[in-house]
Amino acid sequence: MSTVEFKGFGWRHAGRKAWAVRHFDLRIEHGERVLLAGASGAGKSTLLAALAGLLAEDSGEQEGAVLVDGVPARAARADTGIVFQDPQTQLVMSRCGDDVAFGLENRGMPRAEIWPRVDAALAAVGFPYGRDRDTAALSGGEQQRLAIAGVIALRPRLLLLDEPTANLDPDGAQLVRAALGKALHDVDATMVLVEHRLTDALTLVDRVVTLGPEQPPLVVPDRLARTGPGGTLLTADRLALRDTGNVVDEVVRAGEVLAVEGPNGAGKSTLALLLGGLTRPAKPGTVTAPGERRPPHRWRAAKLAARIGSVFQNPEHQFVTATVRDELLLGGSSPEVVDELLGRLRLDRLALANPYTLSGGEQRRLSVATALAAAPELLILDEPTFGQDPQTWRELVDLLADLRDEGRGLVIVTHDRQLVDALGDRRLRLERR
Repeated sequence: MSTVEFKGFGWRHAGRKAWAVRHFDLRIEHGERVLLAGASGAGKSTLLAALAGLLAEDSGEQEGAVLVDGVPARAARADTGIVFQDPQTQLVMSRCGDDVAFGLENRGMPRAEIWPRVDAALAAVGFPYGRDRDTAALSGGEQQRLAIAGVIALRPRLLLLDEPTANLDPDGAQLVRAALGKALHDVDATMVLVEHRLTDALTLVDRVVTLGPEQPPLVVPDRLARTGPGGTLLTADRLALRDTGNVVDEVVRAGEVLAVEGPNGAGKSTLALLLGGLTRPAKPGTVTAPGERRPPHRWRAAKLAARIGSVFQNPEHQFVTATVRDELLLGGSSPEVVDELLGRLRLDRLALANPYTLSGGEQRRLSVATALAAAPELLILDEPTFGQDPQTWRELVDLLADLRDEGRGLVIVTHDRQLVDALGDRRLRLERR
């Protein structure tokens, strides 16, 4: 087991005036399980990265010390396992079994011991496929389960979890929480968990440490449409969603929020890419827009961005510039519109920051802002409330509802049942077949 200690710790990303976290003191005893709570951008993920020894000296400025069992965290990395917000950053092999075995092989474990431990870890997180499944064929939630299995298999003395169930459906999230609880019982690891949904995580922890002021409880507003939908924006006909067995026929309308629900692996993100014109439908499936001879996937990039805005499940996949402000200007918006978006999404103080140094919740809000910058008539959003504290969650809901009320169409892919209750004018549920 591991003892963790922060002594006057502070970290400032290179090129940033503000500190991500500063003057932080905390001691976590052997075997203790601690939940780090706080507003989006409060520094929770930075603290986990520091504990994992992943804050490179040339990427920022550090104050104080971070110790694991009395030594600097960088020197204790061999006994530390971390699960990031974005599982794709942890998957390194093409086969699922090989990916879980990768860390064990690197530690020189005898081959006869590796595969039983791999199978046990996959079973513990409820992974629905065998070892030979292609990692590229997994949904975001399935990738997260695989990443967690890879860390559990290592049986680390210090386990760090950055919103490990954020991309999972409710049943899958409960299964993973149960698996984590069992794994912690079996290995007696010290655990530090970052999570916004406190109620779900309390069964896993001994105490909660809050960064910054206490957050208000989440109150779900009623922002359903008060009027009927407008004209048709897209028509989907016989859309086959990869190998899920699902075939979708759907009409997307102006002035309406279509909420797409369902378990991991049902094809929700695939549907978002098809409707967004980012993937070509498999024949005989089609996506058509009124008055257009060509389907969206054959439109020029500028036309597609002006008509359909997409927010991907992993926000950093759409960042291409060095500053938050430049990301929004790239879409051709005026400086006045950019300033309005920055303010409304609480990103104004980060206008000159590198997008890759933002917290997960801040990156999500930036990805929404980039989609809005071109003022499209249709927005396709994949998990738009990921990583948000109660206040920013409510602000995002109000923003999306206002856009709908202005006459835009929205398709929201989500596991967030409260978001669906607040905004889901119409619901489409996909199942794994």
